[in-house]
Amino acid sequence: MGLRLRLIRRRLAAIAIAIASFGTAPHVHAAPGQASEADAVTFFRAAQVDDARRIKPLLARGLDPNLREPERGETALITALRYDAMNVFELLLAQPKIALDAQADNGNTALMMAAFRKNKAAVEKLVAKGAQVNRPGFTALHYAAAAGDIDILRYLLEQHAYIDAESPTKVTPLMLAAREGQEEAVKVLLEEGADATLRDSGFKLTAAEMAEKADKPWIAEAIRKHLAARGGKR
Repeated sequence: MGLRLRLIRRRLAAIAIAIASFGTAPHVHAAPGQASEADAVTFFRAAQVDDARRIKPLLARGLDPNLREPERGETALITALRYDAMNVFELLLAQPKIALDAQADNGNTALMMAAFRKNKAAVEKLVAKGAQVNRPGFTALHYAAAAGDIDILRYLLEQHAYIDAESPTKVTPLMLAAREGQEEAVKVLLEEGADATLRDSGFKLTAAEMAEKADKPWIAEAIRKHLAARGGKR
């Protein structure tokens, strides 16, 4: 059981870890007929250090703005958000063929990365451009809940984010907020109608039970008080 829980946590935490350093160029293969491998490497290095000036001519020469680096399968849009490279983010967002909902190998999207990085400006711009708030599996709401960003959490709910969205193992945003000790996020989710009686499919735990297993007893108590006040119902 402990191993499965650690795997779930690693999946979420992975988007917050910058594996590549600024000084190390990712090995990227450009699609035939688009640009050289050297251009593609320059593209991702520039995305890391927020150098939009170096990216503009590459795009003008036909480099695909949705090019992926093979190590994590991230597009440059996701990479830019990982490194808070907002100039590059703005440039890529303006590209007519930008794929807003392209997924990295682990399923993360640009909107999910922006939510976890607590970048509300990017979240709002992505949603305004048409990024999907709701999708199968982990969502931006999961990551906002885990990060404890209340402004983004409320904004996503205003944009009709499904409050009880389920990960592949049926983990909900409330469960993640509870497990990560995000007390205010738990409070907001409960107030907005999150179902505290749901259980994940891996360990069959409720949000309160996940909080207990993560040594967050005060979170578990708050959830149980909420349920008791409503007669044990949602």
